[in-house]
Amino acid sequence: MDAPRTKVYAALSRPRNMGEWSPECFWVWHRGTTAREGTGFVGFNRRGPLVWFTNCQVTVADAPHEFAFEVSTFGLPVALWGYRLEPAGEGTRVTEYWRDLRTGPRARVTELLGLVFTGTRPEARAAANLAGMRTTLRRLQRALAG
Repeated sequence: MDAPRTKVYAALSRPRNMGEWSPECFWVWHRGTTAREGTGFVGFNRRGPLVWFTNCQVTVADAPHEFAFEVSTFGLPVALWGYRLEPAGEGTRVTEYWRDLRTGPRARVTELLGLVFTGTRPEARAAANLAGMRTTLRRLQRALAG
């Protein structure tokens, strides 16, 4: 990104911005502007005609190095999403990462909910998220350039 880490971090730590960058998330309900560790927010997502919401909680807010949050639905853990920021010349290298939290005895329930609400089979979720991360990072880069 052609922006300093402080500017990139400031953009990422405003959950409402995700509705502009993500190909699935179209709106975020969050009371404040900048999120800190422990801050909660709700993401509203869409894939084709399917719409669903997720509950999110910020787990890492280490400006200007990393921002991450856990996602759950109906009290079941779904995923960890995060961004690592490193200096890269005059700009910032942004690495978006995702970890599947659909594990343990209730994983099948979470996978079934994911299929019903998102239309994505559990075995296809990683590929869908990778494509989504590429889109998100391109949109973030355009937003920071403007």
